[in-house]
Amino acid sequence: MGKVIAIANQKGGVGKTTTAVNLATALAAIGKKVLLIDLDPQGNATTGLGIYQKNLNSAYNLLTKTKTPAEVFTRTKIPGLTLIPASIDLIGAEIELVQKDRRESILRDSLLSHGNMFDYILMDSPPSMGMLTLNALVSADGVLVPLQCEYYALEGLGYLLSSINKIKKHYNKELQVYGIILTMFDRRNALCQSVARDVRNHLKDKVFDSVIPRNVRISEAPSHGKPVLIYDVKSAGSCAYMELAKEFLRKEGEEGQWMKN
Repeated sequence: MGKVIAIANQKGGVGKTTTAVNLATALAAIGKKVLLIDLDPQGNATTGLGIYQKNLNSAYNLLTKTKTPAEVFTRTKIPGLTLIPASIDLIGAEIELVQKDRRESILRDSLLSHGNMFDYILMDSPPSMGMLTLNALVSADGVLVPLQCEYYALEGLGYLLSSINKIKKHYNKELQVYGIILTMFDRRNALCQSVARDVRNHLKDKVFDSVIPRNVRISEAPSHGKPVLIYDVKSAGSCAYMELAKEFLRKEGEEGQWMKN
């Protein structure tokens, strides 16, 4: 089974999908076999990779067990990167899963038969702590938490970490917080600087050194159906995500260096 990573934050607009798409792209670019699962009904990770077709088999079919993983895999234009797309039907999955046995483990059980095809499986979770996010966290070895450098995002971080600890206690004893990623960072903004200091003071080595800046190219790339690493490889945003991927792999290669809860 490849390493399974949930990218989660119950607050929207913090760069979660952007991080999922670009980290997946960066890992694929260095030769890793990567699966990206879009679990957000908005489907932004799907369109961010240039997949616009309707009526595709999607994560909904996987969660409702109407299709196997192999039947929902969608090829992207990026060599080495496979997508399980999202569809609007995922809204209904939140309700349907409540009635299922072992509802929190359906995604994990579905991945077991095909997980060894990939080095990394990344999951873009919706901005809520519902059944879809629960399935992602129960499936995951670890969680990456994008955190926008502003007050309200920091306020919700404690709630998220508390929820992760409860899931670890009751459903997935192996779940770890792999790290906090500071996003939309503006060095000219005093509040950004203050939030970044507070996060590093409280969470110390759980915070990645790599910081994702507020960057117009990052904002433009999804409208072109491309990760920023493809849209403008020399932009500050692209360079930041490459540095994040390098740091991620460096920690991955150092036994025992992942941040523990």
